Amino acid sequence: MMKTIVEINSTNYASTGNIMLNIASEARKKGYRVYTACKASKESFKHPHDDELIIGYRCERVLSAILATYTGLRDHFNWFGTLSFIRKLKQIKPDLIHLHVLHDDFINIRMLFRYLSGSGIPVVWTFHDCCAMTGKCPYFDIVGCDKWKNGCHDCPQLHIEAESKFFDTTRKIWNERKDAFTSLKDLTIVSPSQWLAKLTEQSFFHKYPVSVINNGIDLDKFRPIESDIKEKYHLENKYLVLGVANVWGERKGLDVFIRLARMLPENYQILLVGTNGEVDKMLPENIISIHRTYDQEELVKIYSAADLFVNPTREENFPTVNIEALACGLPVLTFQSGGSPEIIDESCGTVVEKNDIDALASQIIRICQENIYQKEACLSRASRFDMKETFSKYVSLYDEILKH
Repeated sequence: MMKTIVEINSTNYASTGNIMLNIASEARKKGYRVYTACKASKESFKHPHDDELIIGYRCERVLSAILATYTGLRDHFNWFGTLSFIRKLKQIKPDLIHLHVLHDDFINIRMLFRYLSGSGIPVVWTFHDCCAMTGKCPYFDIVGCDKWKNGCHDCPQLHIEAESKFFDTTRKIWNERKDAFTSLKDLTIVSPSQWLAKLTEQSFFHKYPVSVINNGIDLDKFRPIESDIKEKYHLENKYLVLGVANVWGERKGLDVFIRLARMLPENYQILLVGTNGEVDKMLPENIISIHRTYDQEELVKIYSAADLFVNPTREENFPTVNIEALACGLPVLTFQSGGSPEIIDESCGTVVEKNDIDALASQIIRICQENIYQKEACLSRASRFDMKETFSKYVSLYDEILKH
């Protein structure tokens, strides 16, 4: 009999949404019936998919986000939408549920986990960041916080991400999450990086098995191609240093690139992709800013034209931009931060200590001038992250769990 799986994520697009969809595609090829579920939103409705479940209602989700901001109670509302979704799950009767990102004020976590715990359905949960083990924060490296190990309180990032305007409820949320999440009897955690797997083992999830399955990319789309980017920007006689991010800020190292623009010689050109008008106001004139690429092919052209990809991220799980760069034949230079260094080895990139911008500048010059990393080595390393192989490991995990 065909086994049924339901995957749940906050979105059905962008990085985690695409990961969910690609895993579903691989599982369907192996004979599983897979439903994907995401929040009700304007963007989600722009990307409809077969066998898709929409969680909740847009009006309730907007109201829940407002209530969360003023009360500090994240993922506590959406009662009607969550109840409706649980009814759908009861009708479908899945053999396994695969969780992804839940922290986006689109589902009532306590209601969902009460159902999961009572149903006895085995659960796989991919941690795309650290939020499940904290009172609200997806990451905590920049502020050097380790309260998540024993119980969050007095949050140093209260007004930064998932902002609470008046109340610090992180102790309450941490305790509620611990009670809800550890109520599951059959939970397997997946981490894309060894870095996050080690953190998970230090959290209240320590009693559950953790598997490491790296994120992957489509190597048919990301590959070296002919590019006219240097000619377009009149950079034929310059080394092109590339940075790519969805949202630029301190976490992604925007300030690092601004400092590098003052430090690097004139024959080096920094180009940043994923910027916007607000970021442009902070950039010096000698940084080229591209807000969005028209399509994936244009991004591949930019990767293919560059001489070095620099990722000065300060908080990261397993950045696929590093893999995309390698797949286009581009060496990678990154900070010793999160799982970012795990993507490269000595054949295709260099790692420097986090926040050591002088070392970063020196390595940019050394790598470009000495041409120490060859395109073939970068492509060889990228082949380890072919999404056909990485996402098929999830199917093997499903097989292992459901054979019992």
